[in-house]
Amino acid sequence: MATLLQALRDKLAQLETEFEATEAALLDPEILADHKAVRTHSIRRAALQGPMEAWRALQTAEATIAEANAVLEETDDDELRELAKIERDQATTIMDALIEDVQRRLVRSDDDAIGALIIEVRAGVGGDEAALFAGDLLEIYTRFAAAKGWTLDTIEHTQGDHGGVRSAIISIEGAGAWSHLGYEGGTHQVKRVPATEAKGRVHTSTATVAVLPQPEDIELHLDPADVKEMITTATGPGGQNVNKVSTAVHLIHEPSGIEVRMQDTKSQSQNKQKAWQLLKARLYEQQRQAADAARAQERAAMIGSGGRAEKIRTYRWKERTVTDHRLGASFALQGVLAGELDPIVDALGEMDVAKRLAAL
Repeated sequence: MATLLQALRDKLAQLETEFEATEAALLDPEILADHKAVRTHSIRRAALQGPMEAWRALQTAEATIAEANAVLEETDDDELRELAKIERDQATTIMDALIEDVQRRLVRSDDDAIGALIIEVRAGVGGDEAALFAGDLLEIYTRFAAAKGWTLDTIEHTQGDHGGVRSAIISIEGAGAWSHLGYEGGTHQVKRVPATEAKGRVHTSTATVAVLPQPEDIELHLDPADVKEMITTATGPGGQNVNKVSTAVHLIHEPSGIEVRMQDTKSQSQNKQKAWQLLKARLYEQQRQAADAARAQERAAMIGSGGRAEKIRTYRWKERTVTDHRLGASFALQGVLAGELDPIVDALGEMDVAKRLAAL
């Protein structure tokens, strides 16, 4: 019979307390009056519900086994002993399955609880074709988010000279957003004949994707006094003023050196809101990486490391396939372009869970 490690029991007991507190919070009139708080607690509750259901079913199975063993120790009645053995065997079978289930759910619970993220898509090597490809990736994520019912907001969008995007930053909010899209970080490569190629030669271009979990304010160590804020006029190519009113926002987090410039809208308040949103996400990612430094070597090989230099996927137009190099498997290009990422995401999730369980 399998057993659950004590460290995992302690973690589950801790999460059970948090789950009960989250359920209580969703009944609090003050919380219910705050849309953002309701969303945050609802996402966290949804992330914890699976592990808690498995944990409580596991506790029930353990109690059944303990009761059956007590009967076997206390009675000599053959009929009662036979019934106790049957109950124990059935509960043991259920318990073995539940232990595997609760461990799988547990290693994903923190990821599932992150319901907001920021995706940065940037054209890489390949000139205009790279910008077109970056635009394709942005469209894939837009369609995927729409299919999931998530909320998407454009923070920054710089078009390519001949279409596509030179760079784009979007925020996505919804239950399971991080656990689904956290694997997208890295270098994406496309092999196809550009529209401008007269001789029909296949070119290779790239785009980079960075995926940043978007923190709640309470999770982030950020002193506003450490941030230098400047308001300027927006500028365009060559440095000429494109807006005579001071609406562009430039933030510098002096301790870390992280800088954010935002001039995407003509509203200073909207630019400021988006700039702070992006600064928090980048700073949170830096702090998260620093906290994980002790196990950086181990995690570097894991899925979702997000390294920009890591080629994670190749999109081949001629073969109509998309190959994910971490999986060593190919998928239909047409489906991926339509935003159907679930087959890839599910396979990456299974691989990730297997690696995390092996490390327990």
